[in-house]
Order: sequence, then structure tokens, then C-alpha cells
Amino acid sequence: MQRNRKLILWAIAPVILAAVPGTAWLVGRDSTGATTTRANLRLVADLSDSRLKMYEADTLVWQYPISPGTSRYPTPTGQYSIRKLVWNPRWTPPPGAAWARKESAKGPGEPGNPMKVVKIFFHEPDYYIHGTGWTNKLGEPASHGCIRMDPEHVAEVARFVMEHGGQPREENWFWRILHFRSEEKPIYLKNPIPFTVKS
Repeated sequence: MQRNRKLILWAIAPVILAAVPGTAWLVGRDSTGATTTRANLRLVADLSDSRLKMYEADTLVWQYPISPGTSRYPTPTGQYSIRKLVWNPRWTPPPGAAWARKESAKGPGEPGNPMKVVKIFFHEPDYYIHGTGWTNKLGEPASHGCIRMDPEHVAEVARFVMEHGGQPREENWFWRILHFRSEEKPIYLKNPIPFTVKS
């Protein structure tokens, strides 16, 4: 069922982009004056109902359950731009964080690495969207300020962000990333993706 949903979503997305007014690729120029293209994609993390929502123009195309920060470690609200992703991220306990005193660093793909498949930065260096093994907590505040998602969902979002951010990849690229997880792979977007965190 989950696989079918993903296949359908990937199959119809180009049709939606081509057919719906306002969702076509937009042409602009970067800081060097070169022509760039971008899609009208934006993400919204709604902390009130613990959902990450993905929009094409004003059309909600998908939403996912998340775990935002707790009241002690709140997720910062505001308007951000997603410019960077890291596939197979390593994890280092935050220095000085009382909750992480007994934790040890974990390499890419290592069991116990709380970052899972990918992290999508929205407020560098400390806040990002990332996968979690604590999927039973999704739908309620549980993180230390970041936004946690099901690893399969965050990988799906990351693929959309890369495609619309000017860094698309072929299917075999993602297959390699997900099956050979011993190395970090940072991606820098050509076209930042707008991201709103609202309470």
C-alpha cells in the first residue's frame, strides 16, 4: 500500500505541475545572473496538529505526521529557506546538552544513529527535519527542537525538495544512497525551498 502510494504520487506529480495554473516551473536568475528554474513548492510545519504539509502553489499535495520539539526544547517558529540536505548523516551529541551526556557519536547508517536516513536543514546549524526510530511518538511533541518524521516519509520529502530545489537525481542514485549507507552525502540546493514553522 505504502509503495503504491509513492508510485502514484511520483507518477502524477509531473502531470499536476503541467496541468494546474500557477504550478509550472518559474524562471529566474541567480546571484551570478544565470538563468535558473524553480517550482512553486513550499513546506509548512504546523505545530498545532503535528503535521508537515507540502504545497504546490496553494494546493496541499501531501501531509505527514511529525514530532516537533517539547515545551522544554521548542521548535523555533518563523519563515525559513531550505538550502541544504545531508543523506546518511552522522550524529554527534550536542556539546553541553544535559540530555545527551550519556550518548556517544554515531556514524552514517550506524545502528542507534537518531538521524536515520536524511536531515533537511531549515535553521542551520541546529534545527532540521530528520528521520527517527521513535515513530510511535509521531503526532506529539517529542524532540529536542528539530522535526522528526518516519524515515520513509522524510526520504520522500527530501526527494521532492531536491527535485524542486534544482538538484534532481535518477532513481539509481537514491537506491545507492539508501543501500550503501556508510558515507554522508551533502546536497546544496540551487533554488532554496520556502519553509514555514507555525504554532
